[in-house]
Amino acid sequence: MSCKLCGPKLSLCGLVLSVWGIIQLTLMGVFYFNGAVALLEDLPLGENHHSIEDFVAEVKNGYSQNAYNCWIAALLYVITLVISGHQFWMNNRSSVSM
Repeated sequence: MSCKLCGPKLSLCGLVLSVWGIIQLTLMGVFYFNGAVALLEDLPLGENHHSIEDFVAEVKNGYSQNAYNCWIAALLYVITLVISGHQFWMNNRSSVSM
């Protein structure tokens, strides 16, 4: 037993936004994982570094943490895609049967 939570327009909007979010966040995660220099400003770095090695280690840790955060957010968009797709299907099914 399943029920409709949203209408056809909202479910279609959720589908489109989910697909875009999955694509964007997956690509950003790949770029963070590869250490793209353009994304260096978005890393959570501290102010005090005692050596170059500490700074490099903190940058590598920041890149990998941001990559994992992007991939987790992309997985949440996959869940949103499934829910929106189900709602879109429910709305189209009920409009055809009437």
